[in-house]
Amino acid sequence: MQQKIDAAGRLGTEPVGKLLLKYSIPAITGMVVNALYNFVDRIFVGHAVSEIALGGIALIMPLMTVGMAFAMLFGIGAANMISMRLGQGRKEDASNALNHCFFLLIGISILLLTVGLIFLDPIVSAMGAEKGSEVIGFAKDYLRVTLFGIVFFMLSFGLSHCTRAQGFPKITMIGMILGAVLNIIFDALFILVFQWGVQGAAWATVVSQFIVTVYILFFATSKKAVVKLTPLVSFKPDYAIIKQIMAFGSAQFLLQFLMAAVQLLNNISIGWYGSSSLGVENGTDIALSGMNIIGAILMLILMPVFGINQGAQPILGYNYGAKKFDRVLRAYLGAIGAATLICLTGFIIVQIFSVQLVKMFTPDGSETLMQFTPRAMRIMMLLLPLAGFQIVSTNLFVVTGRPKISIFLSMLRQCIALIPCILIFGRFWGLWGVIVAAPVADGFAFFVTGVWILIELKKLRNQSKLSTSA
Repeated sequence: MQQKIDAAGRLGTEPVGKLLLKYSIPAITGMVVNALYNFVDRIFVGHAVSEIALGGIALIMPLMTVGMAFAMLFGIGAANMISMRLGQGRKEDASNALNHCFFLLIGISILLLTVGLIFLDPIVSAMGAEKGSEVIGFAKDYLRVTLFGIVFFMLSFGLSHCTRAQGFPKITMIGMILGAVLNIIFDALFILVFQWGVQGAAWATVVSQFIVTVYILFFATSKKAVVKLTPLVSFKPDYAIIKQIMAFGSAQFLLQFLMAAVQLLNNISIGWYGSSSLGVENGTDIALSGMNIIGAILMLILMPVFGINQGAQPILGYNYGAKKFDRVLRAYLGAIGAATLICLTGFIIVQIFSVQLVKMFTPDGSETLMQFTPRAMRIMMLLLPLAGFQIVSTNLFVVTGRPKISIFLSMLRQCIALIPCILIFGRFWGLWGVIVAAPVADGFAFFVTGVWILIELKKLRNQSKLSTSA
């Protein structure tokens, strides 16, 4: 017990920079490896299948995001309950929350599988591609296989949050790394050796997630787990617990669901304007493929920023609770500096080497793809250097006990500002209006967040002066 107290106490005594490195590196490692999985996955598809197959994967991204939203609803919701019940010394209630999470994840997986298989054709057709488009065939092939493995994705992702809530972040990190490495290995096997095409990429994901699920379940049912998963022994269905889990996970669910809505709007807008704006018959397919490439590169840049954000949270939270506001300021500014440096580096690389980055995915890409994607990438990431500030700043309001402000600021860029920009600019400038919407929304969100943060920093400085004088 004393060891745990000392470890927590170091959050308020050790140099802030050292703490940021200590807590951020594991999170950054897991995040980057996860982003690399998507990055490399698309490289295999682009090299061994076709550039249009990348558009097929982009077409169903809103559906994948909806699945992740449900995994967060139950996984994060149960994780918050587990942390709270353990803090209250109610270990049996924490175990019951974990068991509920397990069955909720399986239940929603079966529901999504059933609905997906029955309505596969109309669902894919509604994702934004033109009727008879080549990407629709690739999207169906990928989605059909992925649906059969959705239960593994839901369990591995959802239960990982519960594992972290018990104080085992390394188990979660190892699971993420294991999944990413295995996915790359199976990509090479199924796509390059077995020649399964886009279905091979889907099977690589399913098999790797199955193995990660076995790994997470093995730990969750072992003696090492603080809260042991015992679904067949002590499970007691309780609607009140389900309601609490959903309440705790609702904020992240809403953010992910809105992100799926924006992805869908983006796909539909590309379907409206792709062919006419690019001047070729399959312009929609090419635009979807290009946007998929851009998305993979952007996430690879941003994932370390999310890792820094996660690493800073316990430092900010502990010192704010301990009323060491000067350390809160130093940790916040340090996280902002590191995140901005990463975003600035990514911005420079994108602006200079955009063509080379695209060729990593499609070395023999069509002329239209090679003209559209690098230019679109440079435009969409014009304000990338500001992204680190936006991401870290929203986290500060969680730490200071105002999660609603954090949710609003997160939604501001992802949907509140972005949706009207896509609709308005797309109407005037077609596909390029949809592209321009991203930096405009980034700039607006940065301005609003900046005003709010200036007020917050002023409060923190005043509190720091008062605590120092006292």
